[in-house]
Amino acid sequence: MAKIPRQPGCISRRDFLKASLASSSALLTACVPQLAGCCVAQTRPVVSIVENYDISTAVEEAIDLLGGIKKILAGKQTIMLKPNLVTDSSHCTTNPKVVHTLVQLMLAHGKDVLIGEGSAAVYGYNITETGDPCSMDDPDQLDAMQQFVFDRLGYTELANSLGVPLVNLHTGPMVVVDVPDGGLAYQQLTLHRSLTEIDMLCSVPMMKTHDRAQVSLGMKNLIGLYPGSVYGTVRSSVHDHATLAGSPGIAYETIDMVRANKLGLVVIDGSRAMEGNGPSNGTLIQMNLIIAGTNPLATDMVAASVMGFAPDEIPTFVCANEVGLQPQSLDEIEVKGKRVQDVRRDFERPTLNPWDVSEYGKCAL
Repeated sequence: MAKIPRQPGCISRRDFLKASLASSSALLTACVPQLAGCCVAQTRPVVSIVENYDISTAVEEAIDLLGGIKKILAGKQTIMLKPNLVTDSSHCTTNPKVVHTLVQLMLAHGKDVLIGEGSAAVYGYNITETGDPCSMDDPDQLDAMQQFVFDRLGYTELANSLGVPLVNLHTGPMVVVDVPDGGLAYQQLTLHRSLTEIDMLCSVPMMKTHDRAQVSLGMKNLIGLYPGSVYGTVRSSVHDHATLAGSPGIAYETIDMVRANKLGLVVIDGSRAMEGNGPSNGTLIQMNLIIAGTNPLATDMVAASVMGFAPDEIPTFVCANEVGLQPQSLDEIEVKGKRVQDVRRDFERPTLNPWDVSEYGKCAL
């Protein structure tokens, strides 16, 4: 694989990690210069925090604090919900109750709803293809694996009970789209066609730490939109490509996918959260939280703060600001419901495991 030149102004991945340990402010030099014509937030984004043992009630209250589902979906008819179903284990995946409640709210307002995912359950599902399961791209295997995950986690039953389709984002009709304003790792991305036909994408992640990205929240959840039939089951080639472009902590590949899609709502499942070595091997803790917002970066920044992380500790947030995404600080966000300091818990930090291109083929969740 030819080495991709690092963008001007970027430091190497190893230097980035060293600098981030020495001073959080050093992160500001880790990304590309701000691009011309970047979006600038015109209004103060609102993020809601609700604490409640009842998940459905918490989701409904979080949506109400944002102005209600009618306001959020005004002018939008078709919505795809994207949970985080990285494996077939409920230990590290979005609680179906969160998705169930959101689907009910949307259907009650006459919307067309889909649930889409491209899981990475190469070990839970018995891959029979020879070779490395992490780069497997056989459509039949990907279809079987995704159905296995939907069945095992209760999403098949959920979808059938509500009459909404499940979409395997790994296979099916694909289209090539441009990354707006030029990408960080990719100028163009291949996506499942359904993602270009919806009016809004709603990311519904589980609140987790991540051993490469520090945290896994609404924006990081969109790594599951890279179709396995094009990029491989666990997107090892995606992380190789982005690392060679200078990406710190899975930031470039995340931001490119966010900017190429219609992400208009993030609802973070913090009923149970994961600390330590997430996104799949950490320790579960009870938080009883739902955090929601229509600005993906603002929502993730608030959730990370609840977890005890400062925004400038998260490479994805820093790089997002560098390409013009807003806000740049927590002071620019209006938080409704619980205050961050009321529900904050300092999560056990992950042991960082930076992506190494020399280990191509290994799995990255």
